[in-house]
Amino acid sequence: MSQVTTLALNGLTCGHCVKRVKETLEQRDDVEQAEVSINEARITGEASADALIAAVEQAGYHASLSAGDSHPKPDTLTESEPQPEALTASPPELPASTPTDTPDSYQLLIDGMSCASCVSRVQSALQNVPGVSQARVNLAERSALVMGSASPEALTDAVIRAGYSAEIIEDDVKRREKQQQTAQAAVKRFRWQAILALALGIPMMGWGMIGDNMMLTAENRSGWLVAGVLTLLVMIIAGGHFYRSAWRSLLNRSATMDTLVALGTAAAWLYSITVNLWPDLFPMAARHLYYEASAMIIGLINLGHMLEQRARQRSSKALEKLLDLTPPTARVVTENGEQTLPLSEVQLGMTLRVTTGDRVPVDGTILRGEAWLDEAMLTGEAIPQQKSPGDTLHAGTVLQDGSVLFSATAIGKNTTLSRIIQLVRHAQSSKPEIGQLADKISAVFVPLVVAIALFSAFVWYLVGPAPQMVYTLVIATTVLIIACPCALGLATPMSIIAGVGRAAEFGVLVRDADALQRASTLSTLVFDKTGTLTEGVPRVVDVLLFNGADMHTVLRQAAALEQGSSHPLARAIIEHAALPALPEIDQFRTIPGLGVSGILDGIPLLLGNPPLMAQQQIATGAVTQQLEQQAASGATPVLLSAGGKIVALIAIRDPLRKESISALQRLHKRGYQLVMLTGDNEITANAIAREAGIDRVIAGVLPEGKADAIRTLQQQGQQVAMIGDGINDAPALAQADVGIAMGGGSDVAIETAAITLMRQDLNAVVDALAISQATLRNMKQNLLGAFIYNACGIPIAAGVLYPLTGTLLSPVVAGAAMALSSITVVSNANRLIRYRPPQS
Repeated sequence: MSQVTTLALNGLTCGHCVKRVKETLEQRDDVEQAEVSINEARITGEASADALIAAVEQAGYHASLSAGDSHPKPDTLTESEPQPEALTASPPELPASTPTDTPDSYQLLIDGMSCASCVSRVQSALQNVPGVSQARVNLAERSALVMGSASPEALTDAVIRAGYSAEIIEDDVKRREKQQQTAQAAVKRFRWQAILALALGIPMMGWGMIGDNMMLTAENRSGWLVAGVLTLLVMIIAGGHFYRSAWRSLLNRSATMDTLVALGTAAAWLYSITVNLWPDLFPMAARHLYYEASAMIIGLINLGHMLEQRARQRSSKALEKLLDLTPPTARVVTENGEQTLPLSEVQLGMTLRVTTGDRVPVDGTILRGEAWLDEAMLTGEAIPQQKSPGDTLHAGTVLQDGSVLFSATAIGKNTTLSRIIQLVRHAQSSKPEIGQLADKISAVFVPLVVAIALFSAFVWYLVGPAPQMVYTLVIATTVLIIACPCALGLATPMSIIAGVGRAAEFGVLVRDADALQRASTLSTLVFDKTGTLTEGVPRVVDVLLFNGADMHTVLRQAAALEQGSSHPLARAIIEHAALPALPEIDQFRTIPGLGVSGILDGIPLLLGNPPLMAQQQIATGAVTQQLEQQAASGATPVLLSAGGKIVALIAIRDPLRKESISALQRLHKRGYQLVMLTGDNEITANAIAREAGIDRVIAGVLPEGKADAIRTLQQQGQQVAMIGDGINDAPALAQADVGIAMGGGSDVAIETAAITLMRQDLNAVVDALAISQATLRNMKQNLLGAFIYNACGIPIAAGVLYPLTGTLLSPVVAGAAMALSSITVVSNANRLIRYRPPQS
């Protein structure tokens, strides 16, 4: 017998994860159906719980059996009637929990990473810890996001065993302070190390260029010996971190950028000091000294690290702005008056006051007063919003004018602002598919470079011109120094950090980097009609009277029939009637899918669609033309009959959002195919589509059929985004290549979506797609630049141009080029900080 098994899931972060788990489960022959959300899966079939858990684990996530939730499936099913689409007009909200605020996720600050090889090493160490479901290591922020059931001690121990140091940071403010302190200390350290090394290297290099020729003679031997000792001191003091890191890597049987620097500079110094101490072992032509190369390389690379560190700090400014939004204190109103408390002491239910110029400290509901709120930093909406009793306030927003008392409804990590910060942090720690290529190359990059350096040196020793030893040393050192795994490692995360942060400034929250990549390749955008293209609040736009009826009587009868209904159309009729009191209806009856009936003042009434009138044999021929006209204009016609005759046609319409047409025009110009998905009839849907500028309409779709409609488009080769806001949209959002949830929508829709728009404005869709494309373009530029640099630089350093030019690349030039390549990547990514989506 089939049974329903419920599993608690962990490690899923977006609709893409949901889709992957669902497909994995439904591929099994013993599974009939799998209903998957981010936190839970309900599986119908004959599979055992252990088999299902193993399948989820194989897909890369964690699962456990929910106690008492595995039970036989009944033989008969009662099909529930489709409910009308949920209509919401609430302020922007996020789900109560995000992937990073669960107790099963940890943020680590990691010290000692210098390149992509380090990232690979740390990530591998963390993923091998029992209980870890996912580990994301970010070179740009020197941090890691780890999800699973492993203990914090196990995670830090794993990083230490890999040759690095780690610290668990649970509070975002403390994390920022720690990162700022670390970054500032690093800038200072790299600055004085660069100055010290260049202070020795530049005079020696200048002497070699305009004075002596760096060749050892009997006359200058003692002087160069002093220079060699000074160079050794510089290597220890200003470059010691390179050698310590290389040694730790050797102990851990790995290699990093520091390994290349250490090998190159040490080889140059060892050769030079050997020539200096035992010159008779070398022919005259081979007695060239390279002390200046070691000093200059260490100085230039430290200088590059300093400039790179400064640029990296700029890339996180969007997140820094969000962290600065929360005030440190709050004014709490008690029976004894007002008092100022630290934010950490504010409790749920407390009454707080904010006045003109104040930042709202926590989320809450207004109890008394009115105010204008600046919500730009949360929603990207520059126009202040009016707030009155019953409205929601969000932490971090600024009260521009007015004074209100409000009750705290969310504090600490549960405020909307805190959840936004967590979501942004989570996205900045993620890696898109395009970044996997860089990771794979980085894993073998340093050993490959060492092999190329040794091979090139061997070839030059065999067939190179005299003195072979000198050319062998120059070639090996230059190849080791010019290679830059750091640029490869920074190419993807720097773009992600800058792009995700910039998107947040425009009220666009991206769940992970994969969503950015997929959003940049879309071809078709599917819009749910109600609440997305339209306002989601139907209004009566016209009332036509027939058979001598009067307006007051018609509205009184219609409103009385609808007073017990929560249907959106019913609310529209009642609001339009605006009567202070409504009479009771006798023999009230709901006719599913058609309308309602009842008796008022002894008169039988019917209110509903034309099929209801046909079923009850009420003649509608006299109003056929008006029905067609209203449907063609995009309105929903509702007929009212009294005593067996049509007395009114009430035209109800959900108006388009004021920005819908201009936003859709912007999307058309960018080449997207626009599709509207609706449960309306085809005539009404086409009328709205014509007004909005939609290319294609899929009408008459029940809520459960939305995901199938998305799947059909995908089978036609389209890359599809679904834009919606209701609970009914969640399956379609999960099915789409990219799910985009409007910020005023349901928590279920937002939790399923890959991108959340924090403002109820379709222009945010355009902004989200434009920023996604700009970020991916920037990422490709960085990766291409890093690949071209290494693909061209390493062969040139190996001497491939020597037969044509007769010259070789200096190790000093190689060091400068390596430092410049990292600075170029970081600077290019920082262009995204100033990016503005086109407004036309």
